[in-house]
Amino acid sequence: MKYLDPKNDLTFKKVFGQHPHLLKSFLNALLPLPGGTQIESLEYLPAELVPEIPLMKHSIVDVRCKDNRGRQFIVEMQMHWTTGFMQRVLFNASKAYVKQLDKSYEYKALQPVYALSLINETYEPEKREYYHHYQIVNVADTEKQLEGLEFVFVELPKFKAQNIIEKRLQVLWLRFMTEIDEQVIDAPQELLESREIKEALENLHASGFNKAELETYDKYWDSVRTEKTLRSGYYDKGKTEGRAEGRAEGVVLSALRLLRQNMSTIQISEWLQLPQPTVEQVRNLLEKHGDQTEQHLDEIR
Repeated sequence: MKYLDPKNDLTFKKVFGQHPHLLKSFLNALLPLPGGTQIESLEYLPAELVPEIPLMKHSIVDVRCKDNRGRQFIVEMQMHWTTGFMQRVLFNASKAYVKQLDKSYEYKALQPVYALSLINETYEPEKREYYHHYQIVNVADTEKQLEGLEFVFVELPKFKAQNIIEKRLQVLWLRFMTEIDEQVIDAPQELLESREIKEALENLHASGFNKAELETYDKYWDSVRTEKTLRSGYYDKGKTEGRAEGRAEGVVLSALRLLRQNMSTIQISEWLQLPQPTVEQVRNLLEKHGDQTEQHLDEIR
């Protein structure tokens, strides 16, 4: 039986956004929860409204929930990597943490927020590890931690099941995320032996989706491919224009276009390989001259 890819917006939310017991199993397997504090039950929460990353508004899928202890969990599937995404995750988790505080609550009532981000690209190619756990720790004594926010980033392309001998359920869930797609007819027996993952696989049977849902599924992949092409196109266009017309009419001009789309300095610097101070100069010119900025790009040094 043909399966659909769980990384798609439609399927990810069908598996993890409609079945809290499956999301509970997934989070218990993937998150570094302290001993004896496994998630017992979950309730879904409205997704946090955070600024979208221009050109990548379709490639981020998220589910937000709270457990019986009051801890919040934000799960995001990110198809393309950018440092702006890491800042978005930090913003989203921090906002969720702060919003717990009502006038009737004390600070000590705040519960931890965990952000789990599944990345479908490699963002640290120089490292072999695929699992990255971030905490707020004392630099001189990393055993001392400020509790409240924790972040886990998983680089899915790096995951190789044969390299891992522990945390069996974690391995099975990551195999589910990395091995199942439209090319799979028969799911691996190891996945079918897990009750939760078998149920998740049943939710991915292509025969269980109607025509409109399958069209939505395909449109999502189209939007992801389009965003990837646009991201690459801005960089290539900047390089080409830079060679043909000089710096002010090339890469800097591309930076100006992206600033007009409200992209951050860090995002533009990363995508165009342009120093951040230069991007800030363009931003200052834009604030000063508005629609006439192109006529003043020769002021960039």
